[in-house]
Amino acid sequence: MFQIDFASRVPIYEQICSNIIKLASVGVFKPGDKLPPVRILASQLGINPNTVAKAYRDLESGGYIYSTVGRGSFLSDKLTVDSAQKIIALDEYKRAAKEAYQFGVSHEEMTAILNNIFKGGTESD
Repeated sequence: MFQIDFASRVPIYEQICSNIIKLASVGVFKPGDKLPPVRILASQLGINPNTVAKAYRDLESGGYIYSTVGRGSFLSDKLTVDSAQKIIALDEYKRAAKEAYQFGVSHEEMTAILNNIFKGGTESD
């Protein structure tokens, strides 16, 4: 169910967060569903339980999951299909913008592209 790319430069805990958000966006996880316990998920993925715990803490601080002592972690109603897709799109946009900046794309060039898109265009001039 969870896919981790150990060769990726994206930290594993961020990949776990993204996996949970993506699974919610396609309806695999629904609000109120219990997430796998930290130790079990860590064992299945072959990673340190602290990594899974960090992912769960990040998701909880964002309000996407909530934890109950002795019962586990559950998906909150904040992460609906629409909001999950928006989060994924924003994450991809941030990565692409960061990469474009690293390759020398100027602020003005990025702004021109965004302005064109918001005016209904599909490509930059």
